[in-house]
Amino acid sequence: MIAAVAVSCTKSTKTEKVENADGTVTTTTTTETGVGVDTAKINRAKENTQAKIDETGKKIDNAAEEAKNKIDATADKAKEDLHKAGQDVKDAAAKGASKVEEGARKLKEDLKK
Repeated sequence: MIAAVAVSCTKSTKTEKVENADGTVTTTTTTETGVGVDTAKINRAKENTQAKIDETGKKIDNAAEEAKNKIDATADKAKEDLHKAGQDVKDAAAKGASKVEEGARKLKEDLKK
């Protein structure tokens, strides 16, 4: 982020006349050149910068929350799919076992005959 600082230069001239003890007058001219800083502009720039930082932080937080929600949804779906696959395997094993038992029972009956 780039902040611009506005600097205004001021120049003031001050003339002072002093009467000496002997009746003569001495004139002194003083010129002051100063650099004034516009603190209102600096404060405004600081506030704008902070507002942009806050806005960016909120966007990052929202994106992170959205990513977390998508990851959670994917994990829940995977869990459901694995549970269903486990149930399918369990059901298939039960059907297979019942067919084996039925086949064994028929074989036993056939052997008795």
